[in-house]
Amino acid sequence: MKIGILSSGGDCPGINATIRGVGKTALMHYGMEVVGIHSGFTGLITKDMEVFNERSLSGILNLGGTILGTSREKGIRKRLRNNENDLADTIRTNYREMGLDAVVCIGGNGTQKTANLLSQMGLNIIGVPKTIDNDVWGTDLSFGFDTAVNIATESIDRLHSTASSHKRVMVVEVMGHHAGWIALHAGMAGGADVILLPELGYDIDKVNEAILNRSQKGKPYSIVVVAEGVNTPAKRPVDYFTPTIEQGTGIETRETVLGYTQRGGNPSPFDRNLATRLGGHATELLASRQFGRMVCIKGEHVDSIPLEEVAGKLKIVPPQHELIQQGKRMGIMFGR
Repeated sequence: MKIGILSSGGDCPGINATIRGVGKTALMHYGMEVVGIHSGFTGLITKDMEVFNERSLSGILNLGGTILGTSREKGIRKRLRNNENDLADTIRTNYREMGLDAVVCIGGNGTQKTANLLSQMGLNIIGVPKTIDNDVWGTDLSFGFDTAVNIATESIDRLHSTASSHKRVMVVEVMGHHAGWIALHAGMAGGADVILLPELGYDIDKVNEAILNRSQKGKPYSIVVVAEGVNTPAKRPVDYFTPTIEQGTGIETRETVLGYTQRGGNPSPFDRNLATRLGGHATELLASRQFGRMVCIKGEHVDSIPLEEVAGKLKIVPPQHELIQQGKRMGIMFGR
């Protein structure tokens, strides 16, 4: 077999570990030919690829970003959905001319949607879930999430000392799109006092009341962790919560937006191993010609599910999540 590997969507720690896991398993165990496709799905349109060998896949396990480059796929997906036959025909023709028997698509929700469309077009596709947001439906975990939580937690740890010294409220905005997984896990691990998630909503008066209650109990500072997907009148949640909390409590309030620092840099050891396992299983699916599937983690085991079951779905934090319930029992405020 000759297989292609591409990465699409936002960059994420662990993509290179996945490329390595797929490529080295394919080369060394199954004797396949392996090519890397540059710039996501755009590379299938421009036939921009490079041949991989064992040497070219060495030394990338711990690297952040992606050696293949990436691009957003919304425009391509929209055109395919609109049945623009010229684009579909171009991709099919290039797939054949590149000599590909299958393509491994590494990416998040959007990538898996596009991968499913390509699968429905007749291409042999395997998906690998990638996102720091941990919101890909059908898998318990996505690589990149652990690294992002580690980075966010370390930042929250550091903010405790300055908040305590100045007796301030610190509002920390973390990434996650419409899911609150990073906010929940980093907020709990970082000892936040208030954690606001898109899934739960909030009552700003009760948030202010909780902060004032802490102050009256001799706790002069508070850490408020906010997921970026929380609905507010402002474009950024911190731009709403920072002045509103200061006005409502009379306590000096400052904000920190962690932003892209959460998805840059080297992957954690956990994410390196998770990406390696997912990549290796993707190659096993290729070898057994089980196409149109996305690899996933279920409990402790690597598995796979049909791409058509993944496309268009989002994995969000359930309100009864164990961490939320335990946090509430410990007095942490979740917005209401």
